[in-house]
Amino acid sequence: MTPFATNLVLAFVWAILNGGIGLPSLITGFILGYGVIFILQPLYKDSRYCSMLFDGVKLILFFIWELIVSSLSVTWDVLTPVQKSKPALIAVPLSAKTDAEVTVLANLVSLTPGSLSVDITEDRSHLLVHAMFVDDPEAFKMEIKNGMEKRVLEAMR
Repeated sequence: MTPFATNLVLAFVWAILNGGIGLPSLITGFILGYGVIFILQPLYKDSRYCSMLFDGVKLILFFIWELIVSSLSVTWDVLTPVQKSKPALIAVPLSAKTDAEVTVLANLVSLTPGSLSVDITEDRSHLLVHAMFVDDPEAFKMEIKNGMEKRVLEAMR
């Protein structure tokens, strides 16, 4: 049985033992079941189930940080009389290969204020991004590659 299936079974067992299958009881059981699987991780040597959760949390926290920083930058640029924006279209080379990886990356880039995923090349080697603040195109490419794309690939592979 996969670790996820084991976690679901443990969640249902917890809910039944607590007198009813309700959402709070299932969530509590799922969290406790995850803890049990985390402790018994050596039994699932080839599974990334436990590490994927940490990588997913790292991606979410990184995105929230980027969201806050970019929101403040855009807000400051809009509210102050001095315009610091230097918009540009940048072709960012991609390491993401699957449709899911590219889609998640493109959506996260578009959800970040001040940037927008415009297009992707047919061979999926580059993502065309319109950015509001680009002082150095190479630094912007590295920021996407070493920031958002790196964490998306960690969470999805």
